[in-house]
Amino acid sequence: MKAFEMITIPVREEKPRKTGLTTLLDRGIGYHAALDLTEQAADYIDLIKLGWGTSRLMPEEAIKKKIRLYRDNQIMVSNGGTILEIAYQQGKATAFLKSAKELGMDSIEVSNGVVTINKEDKRNLIVEAKELGLEVFSEIGRKDPLEDAKLTLEDRIEEAKNDMAAGASKIIIEAREGGKGLGIYDDKGSVKEEMVRSLVSEIGLGNIIFEAPDKSQQVHLILNLGINVSLGNIRPDDAIPLETLRRGLRGDTLGKL
Repeated sequence: MKAFEMITIPVREEKPRKTGLTTLLDRGIGYHAALDLTEQAADYIDLIKLGWGTSRLMPEEAIKKKIRLYRDNQIMVSNGGTILEIAYQQGKATAFLKSAKELGMDSIEVSNGVVTINKEDKRNLIVEAKELGLEVFSEIGRKDPLEDAKLTLEDRIEEAKNDMAAGASKIIIEAREGGKGLGIYDDKGSVKEEMVRSLVSEIGLGNIIFEAPDKSQQVHLILNLGINVSLGNIRPDDAIPLETLRRGLRGDTLGKL
């Protein structure tokens, strides 16, 4: 039972959801912070990504304990794409995927944001992860703004379709944790509306997770694509604030949904 249930708010699909996913970026928070997070906000979190290569610096048992906590609260857990890219670069991608499974992760992010991974190898990584029983989220885009700018809209759509054909369940549109100058955002962090429309038209809204670390981006995407747009790279302390935007419990979206 939630507080103030006399107040009517838009209904959201119960977990496990297929649309309207909220993906958090875990930057290396400890178990007690994760416990506080799940006690307050588990109903509104669908996936938690252990950011970048943070898990490489932590005791294995501590990682396992935190993953169990998340999964016990019906929250999927994946790696940060960068650490798989490093494993690929070092010729250890298979060992990494197996270790991720053993640690308790139930999903994997496959990206090529820093390390160049050709189409065939990216496809093989997706297929291999699927064969291990891991759900795959494929990220499209580069982390360097100059490199990302070289990708045309057609390049992004083609890569997304190839990755979904290989078995990826969702396509993540790269924006990093800053949300500026990459993917659907210009160098000020404003949304490129025409690009968003094209991606949605070609890939399908239900197949996309837009990274949207800033509130203004979250508001724009919710107002223009609806409360069930999937959003990623959300800070842990923004899990509930984002849900208030989805439910019209905040001035930015009140009466506009």
